[in-house]
Amino acid sequence: MKLTAAVGWLGRRGMLVSLLLVTGVTLFAVGLMMFVAAGVSLLYSEFSDARAISAAAALTAAVGGLLWWSVETPNTLTTRAGFAGVGIAWLMMSVFGTLPYLFTGAIPDVTDAFFETVSGFTTTGASLLADPGQLAHGMLFWRSLTQWLGGMGIIVMFVAVLPLLGVGGVELARAESPGANPDRLTPRFQDTAKRLWMVYVMLTCVQVLMLLWAGDMDLFQAVNHSLTTMSTGGFGTEATSIAGFSPYTQWVIIVFMALAGVSFSLHYRALLRPTEYLRQEEFRVYFVVVLASAAWLSIALANQGSAWEQAVRDGAFTAVSMVTTTGYSTADFGLWVPPLQVLLLILMTLGGMAGSTAGGIKSFRLKVLANTAFTELRRVIHPRGMFLIRLNRRPLTINMIRGIFSFFALYVFLLCAGMVLFTSIELAFGSSDLVTSISAVVASLGNIGPGLGEVGPTANYAMVSIPGKWFLSLLMIVGRLEILPILVLFVPSVWRR
Repeated sequence: MKLTAAVGWLGRRGMLVSLLLVTGVTLFAVGLMMFVAAGVSLLYSEFSDARAISAAAALTAAVGGLLWWSVETPNTLTTRAGFAGVGIAWLMMSVFGTLPYLFTGAIPDVTDAFFETVSGFTTTGASLLADPGQLAHGMLFWRSLTQWLGGMGIIVMFVAVLPLLGVGGVELARAESPGANPDRLTPRFQDTAKRLWMVYVMLTCVQVLMLLWAGDMDLFQAVNHSLTTMSTGGFGTEATSIAGFSPYTQWVIIVFMALAGVSFSLHYRALLRPTEYLRQEEFRVYFVVVLASAAWLSIALANQGSAWEQAVRDGAFTAVSMVTTTGYSTADFGLWVPPLQVLLLILMTLGGMAGSTAGGIKSFRLKVLANTAFTELRRVIHPRGMFLIRLNRRPLTINMIRGIFSFFALYVFLLCAGMVLFTSIELAFGSSDLVTSISAVVASLGNIGPGLGEVGPTANYAMVSIPGKWFLSLLMIVGRLEILPILVLFVPSVWRR
């Protein structure tokens, strides 16, 4: 008997079916990807790790497959069910994603394994490992793969490849994808998802080739860094992040970090018409923010005594890394003067474009907030005037503006509340200073990774207390899913019939 018949008496049949289906499909996908990591272990003759990762993969895929098989595919998927399903699915895949770390012994502690897994799937890049290069090849690849899968979205991937999830695909993508509502490239969202993943894979492959061209990365390093660049994740294979590689490699990563911060649907449209980039107001805002911050940092570093070429490279790299929330580093910005560190904290909250793999508030929201503030100023001067707020020459509805302001208010509230709570947690259980606590919350909610102080670019999060790690893990998931899919889980009306 299908599980739906057994649970129908609860009065929540439609919601429960949706939750089981989305969670089952997600866990099944995660399990399949673990087998890929096991294959990498076999390739490098790491047989013990290969067996352990395969066991984790089999368990995860089996649980996911059982949940998937046990329910009938619903004819429709409501927005409420989509948001709740994505929230539950991300929590569950974070739990099962810890299994390779635990089974191989790479990270034997449950709290640390969960933190590293969440940091991977959410593309945050906050790590507990002082030297990731000590991990075996299979586990290092799994660590990078979690970021690449989480960047574009595992659920969106399955919407693309599985026709049976075509119904409700928009609701799922809306809940999982960072930014505004998914930008349709075709009438059927399943076809849109295929095109987005095609661009994602294509850019990843191009970056692998360009990194290999320099000669200071082998194929394994090039693949890992490409996976974590295009996902704006920032997990690397070296203890020094990108600082130990050649200037050419660093410039390649700068370019691809910047590309990853751009909407992938815009990339697709620009394949046939490159002028599409300049037609988008959000792209222009994003480009100006990146260029201005890179110039500011470069001039400041040059004035402090750095050679011009290195100042420009470090300034551009850090600016792009922070705005796109990638978290890579070529310089220890924890040693920079306080005004530059304040600028970096601001850049951490901005983010790239909607529809990119970047975290943060997003450029389109900043544009609408600025336009709204300017419009209100004009209303003060011209009380009887009629003014429209536009984006890309199209007027925005009241509901769209209200949604953007609601998100901004929630983001600021969570940022402030998170700082107070995390500082209190660390005061009770740890010994973190104020700068470290504040930057850790900013870096976690914005999915950046490195912060300042004891969690700076040359440090890690190992010193955070156990309750603090669980708290930051939750912030990472909330930030990656842009708040609502997690918050709706705590709204009682969502679970009523």
